[in-house]
Amino acid sequence: MATPNGLKILAGSYLHGIDLAPIDKAWELVLKVHGDKVHFSGEPYVDHALEVASTLASMHMDLDTVVAGLLHGTLKDGVKLADLRHDFGSAVAEIVDGSTRITNVQYNNRLAHQAENVRKMLLAIAADIRVLLVKLADRLQDMCTLEAVPLDQQKNVARETMDLYAPLAGRLGIDWLKRELEDLSFRFLHPDEFAELSAKLESSLGERQRYVDEVLAIFNQKLAESHILPTRIFGRPKHLYSIYKKLLVQKISLDKVYDKVAFRIIVHSVKDCYEALGVVHANWAPVQGRIKDFVSVPKGNNYQSLHTTVVGPRGQFIEIQIRTEQMDRVAQEGVAAHWAYKEGQGVNVSDAKLFKELKKLVKTLQEVEDPREFLDSVRGELYEPEVYALTPGGEVKEFPLGSCPVDFAYSVHTAVGDHCAGAKVNGRLVPLKYELQNGDIVEIVTSKNQRPRRGWLAFLKTTRARSRVRSWLRREENEKALNLGREICDRELKNHHTTLKKMVKSGHIKLLLKELRSNSLDDLLTKVGAGVITLQHLVKALQPIEMRGVQEQPSELTSEELAGLKRDDHGGAATKAPSAVISIDGIDDMLIKLSQCCNPVPGDAIVGFITTGRGISIHKAECPNLLTTDPQRWMDVAWAETDRGQYRAELQVTAENRRGTIAAISSVVSADDANIVEISARTTLADTVEIRIVLEVANLKHLQKVLTHLRQEEHVISVRRS
Repeated sequence: MATPNGLKILAGSYLHGIDLAPIDKAWELVLKVHGDKVHFSGEPYVDHALEVASTLASMHMDLDTVVAGLLHGTLKDGVKLADLRHDFGSAVAEIVDGSTRITNVQYNNRLAHQAENVRKMLLAIAADIRVLLVKLADRLQDMCTLEAVPLDQQKNVARETMDLYAPLAGRLGIDWLKRELEDLSFRFLHPDEFAELSAKLESSLGERQRYVDEVLAIFNQKLAESHILPTRIFGRPKHLYSIYKKLLVQKISLDKVYDKVAFRIIVHSVKDCYEALGVVHANWAPVQGRIKDFVSVPKGNNYQSLHTTVVGPRGQFIEIQIRTEQMDRVAQEGVAAHWAYKEGQGVNVSDAKLFKELKKLVKTLQEVEDPREFLDSVRGELYEPEVYALTPGGEVKEFPLGSCPVDFAYSVHTAVGDHCAGAKVNGRLVPLKYELQNGDIVEIVTSKNQRPRRGWLAFLKTTRARSRVRSWLRREENEKALNLGREICDRELKNHHTTLKKMVKSGHIKLLLKELRSNSLDDLLTKVGAGVITLQHLVKALQPIEMRGVQEQPSELTSEELAGLKRDDHGGAATKAPSAVISIDGIDDMLIKLSQCCNPVPGDAIVGFITTGRGISIHKAECPNLLTTDPQRWMDVAWAETDRGQYRAELQVTAENRRGTIAAISSVVSADDANIVEISARTTLADTVEIRIVLEVANLKHLQKVLTHLRQEEHVISVRRS
């Protein structure tokens, strides 16, 4: 049977002067609790627990984390949290509890289930980063034995590992663990590609090793000539998944991937790093855009190194990293290289910054409510940043590839993002859609009149920026819904000969709130305005006996009120827009009408205008009448996916004044299955005829077909839509 002796030897190699008795005590509990339980791989569960703890010890984690690794499955098998806290201390208990709670919530919806598990893990990470380290070690052991489970489960676990756990390991800077998790996930997600790539690389191993030896000999010679004595120089094959990604992105075959091997030069000091880089560039031509200095500007996970790619011997591209021993240790082990929780040590400044950034990331992600959007945001935020831009004061900001100045603005402060009106990059004005490049110096131009735009969501990349814009838009939409709901309720209550003020004063509003399941009057009005509470629900709620004391018998609408409902703001007959045709953020049963001033048809860009007490009037986005109104009363609307209905459109046709012109035009319209509702004509001094046609079409595509055929008519000079 497995014993903890090897674990104690491993832990004792770096935990000097610390009593390791808690490991023996934890092992006794593991044997007692898990007993004959078997891991899904078929091996005893106690062996799995020992492997997890040993992985943590190999990362030189503190004793509490190692013990928590041993105990990570005990709460699920009946041990009480209070007992863990009593026997092993609060720190161990909280780490075990954090890693256990992540998978304890059950949902019927698989997507919501997965999103909630990730949320809980991120919250646990924010409380204590060691929770994540235990989960990473646990996941690594699971991935090493994943072939024991069914194929569909293999792919699910591998996908979660690739999308979540490997990027989290990268965020912590634990490079070896990130590479292991990616390669293991690659093996199960794309087994055929994995096998083919492995076989090809294996077959070229001898040739690759000869090339590595040749390059190392040249490196040593050139550095010695410049009196630089590196501690180590070595070449290591790139991990399989990184090569596979390059094949996909660049759409090339394996024989075209020249930098299958990455070379690393380890030197004594920062000064030696830059001198070695100079030697490399003096002997081989560097590839433009591939030189990166993470020594003077470390990554957010404390990674430091000089990167360059040069055209080396035989014309092959060589990727080279140059760093000190300390930098190399941090690059491989990340946060574990100088662990902030070790006994008797304060929090390292760079680690504290990393923990702060992770907590900020968690806070940002918690604001994303939709499960699919949340998981997409997690994937986007966890991958390593590819763009490093600077403030005018020299502060470095990290972003995903494709980020824009608005992303930059929100990274500075929410208020800066909300009022971002423009940006200067390297001293010149750029569009807000401009994609940031490495080394850009970005200055944000703000305006107190600027507000977030829905169109920003099309080019924003960071979760923080997207969530802030969505939050602002939600507040704005809620305000619009509140005002619209107040107008609708005022109108309907007027029909019942009462008012909101009377209902509040009499106390009957409480009955209405209860009937419509609303927390407050504002909540009720917002739900009515947003269509969550439909007009039918509101009318029905006003009918119970309890409500009749505050209203007289409802009367019919007056003829003037009916006329007002049947006509638009400009005096024309309004076209009723059924809920199947217009969609207002999921709202249904709303009083909606198509404005006669511009006659929008399905396919037109449209905007809703909140009228006073008469619902929403739908206008074309460029309608002149709409543009003269208060934008605060505008509402986002869209055409629903439907083929039903006929819509009026007005055309102005100019044609030669010839006999039969109107008949020819009518024939064209009729041939295109459009119906002429009105037609009038007048001649001009230029001997042309101007014809006004009101016709009914199915949608914008249908209208454009009519316009095209009219313009092709021999005697037609021009056709435009009014």
